[in-house]
Amino acid sequence: MPTRHPRILILTAGFGDGHQQVSSALLHYFHMLQVNQVQIIDLMKEAHPVLNSFFSKVYQMSLFSSHLGFDYYGWSYYMTRDSNPSGPVNRYLNRFVRREMLETIGRFRPDAIINTFPFGVVSQRECDHNARTFTVITDYALHSRWIHPDTHKYYVATNDIKDLMMKNYVCMAGKVSVTGIPVRPQFYNIGVKSPIRKVTYGGSEGKQILIMAGAFTSFQQLTELIYLLLGQQSCEITVVCGRKQHTFDKLTSLYAEHPQVKFIGYIENIHDLMATSSCIVTKAGGITLTEAVILKLPIFILSPFGGQERENALYFKNNGIAQISSNVRQLAEQLQLFLEAPVLSDRIQGKMAGFHQGAAGELIVKDILSTLQYRQDPSSDYELSGVHKT
Repeated sequence: MPTRHPRILILTAGFGDGHQQVSSALLHYFHMLQVNQVQIIDLMKEAHPVLNSFFSKVYQMSLFSSHLGFDYYGWSYYMTRDSNPSGPVNRYLNRFVRREMLETIGRFRPDAIINTFPFGVVSQRECDHNARTFTVITDYALHSRWIHPDTHKYYVATNDIKDLMMKNYVCMAGKVSVTGIPVRPQFYNIGVKSPIRKVTYGGSEGKQILIMAGAFTSFQQLTELIYLLLGQQSCEITVVCGRKQHTFDKLTSLYAEHPQVKFIGYIENIHDLMATSSCIVTKAGGITLTEAVILKLPIFILSPFGGQERENALYFKNNGIAQISSNVRQLAEQLQLFLEAPVLSDRIQGKMAGFHQGAAGELIVKDILSTLQYRQDPSSDYELSGVHKT
C-alpha cells in the first residue's frame, strides 16, 4: 500500500446508470484496499442542476425520436467522433463545469482524478498541486471526447480501442492499459455461471429468456415480442421493468393468465437473474454488455440507438457475441433459432471467454495506487499483481 492515504476524486455523470455504476465499482475496490478518502461527484449536476436536468431529458427524448428518423444525438455523435480533442468544440463544452471543477480540486486536493464520463475533464496542468489524471473509457467504441490533454493513463475495454488511440491520437503504449470495463463486484463473486434453469410447461423442458424493458422504445414493441414468444412453449419469459411502475402494472394485468411470463420491477440482485438465464434482450450500453460477457450470457439487441450504443452493438456483432435485429419479428426469429440450437450458445460463450480480462475495477484501482506509490518513491519496487505493464 502507499506510504500515506491517497485522496481520490472520481468524476461521473447521471446520463443513464452506467457511469455511476462504474464509479461505484471503483469506490468498492478502493475501500477494499483500505483507501477511504474517495469522493464521487457529478460535476454537471453540481454545477448546473437545471441545465443538467434539461440535457438529461433531451438525451432521453433522442432515444425515441431516433426511431422517427430524427436522430439528433446520433448525428452529433458521428459529427464529432473524430474531432480534435483540443479543438474549440471540446474546449467550449468543458467550460460548462470548469470553475466548479477547479473549486472542487482546491477543496479536496486529490492525489488522483478519475474520469468515467467524457465531459468536463480538467487537464493535469490545471491542477495547482499536480494531481494525476486517469480516464476509464466505458464503451467498446472510441470518441474524441474521451481524449484529453495531459491524461496520465487510460483504461480501455479492448485491444482494438488501444490500437485506435495509438494510431489516431499518437498515444504512447504505456499510457493505455487494456483492463475491461469495471462493473459491480457481485458479477465476479457469482463464480462459475449457474446451470441453465429448466422450466416445464405441458411436459416439455425449456430455457429462460431475460428481457430488459428499457431495450424497447414503446410498450407496443414489448408486447409484440411477448406475443410472438408465447407461441414457443419451450421457454419461460422474464421481463425486468426496473423503475417503470406503470409498465409493470400494465404487463402484470395483461398477462395474468400466462404463467410462462413473469414480470419484475427494480431488482438489486440482477446478477443472479442473469446468471440463471439462457440469453438476454437488452440495450447496448457498455456496462450491461460487460456484465453479460462476464456471465457468458448470449446477447440480443433490438435497433440500437445511434452513437455509442450502435457502435457497441456492431462491435459485439462483428465479434460473434451478440445479434442485432431491426424489428421485433426478426428479434423473435433470432431467439427461436437460438433456443432450438444449443450449439449457438456454446459457440457464443466460447467467444465471450476471450473477452474477460478479470475484475477490471480491481485492476484499475491497483494500477492507480501503484502509480501514486511510485510517484512518492521512484526507487520503490512496489508493484501490484494482476496489472499488466504496457
